[in-house]
Amino acid sequence: MIMAPQSPEGSNPGSAFELGDLLARVANWDRAAFARLYDLTHAKLYGIVSRIVRGPDASCDVLQDVYVRLWERAGDYDASRGAPLAWMATIARNRALDEVRRVRPISLEDISGNFEPAAEEVNPLRARQNSEEARALLRCLEGLDEEKRRMVLLAYYHGESREALSRRFGRPIATVKTWLRRSLAQLKDCLGS
Repeated sequence: MIMAPQSPEGSNPGSAFELGDLLARVANWDRAAFARLYDLTHAKLYGIVSRIVRGPDASCDVLQDVYVRLWERAGDYDASRGAPLAWMATIARNRALDEVRRVRPISLEDISGNFEPAAEEVNPLRARQNSEEARALLRCLEGLDEEKRRMVLLAYYHGESREALSRRFGRPIATVKTWLRRSLAQLKDCLGS
């Protein structure tokens, strides 16, 4: 299990050349290179993750996932597209944001002793309006082609990231963003008519 950095060791992330070389070696499953990459970058990546994710335990869990992804995807690093630390930081940031977006139930220990839930107010007119809006949205969703409809639902109903959608649908992230933007515009037009 990854622990939160306690010392300045690892605070110097190394040169771009060294990190690029280490990533190339990690792509060939070099464990010593991976250990060195971790030593050089864990403090920086932990800092990125801990600013997004609440709590040191959750931050350490996310950081562990980040390093698993780095181990699996080191071969995807392309030096012509940016610095190695920036690439790793992007993976850390995206993984931390994915964690924050996940819906997690509130624990009973997190609720104060004098908490009283609000009484649910039954409003038949509001319920009917919500039902009509839901039917209109479903009708408009049917107007999207199957792949784009699934992508919209996964993104906005299930909270999947653009990166996850890109992997799932085998499309570049830029294409995913364009399709989502255009699909939302189409839904807005449909709902407005």
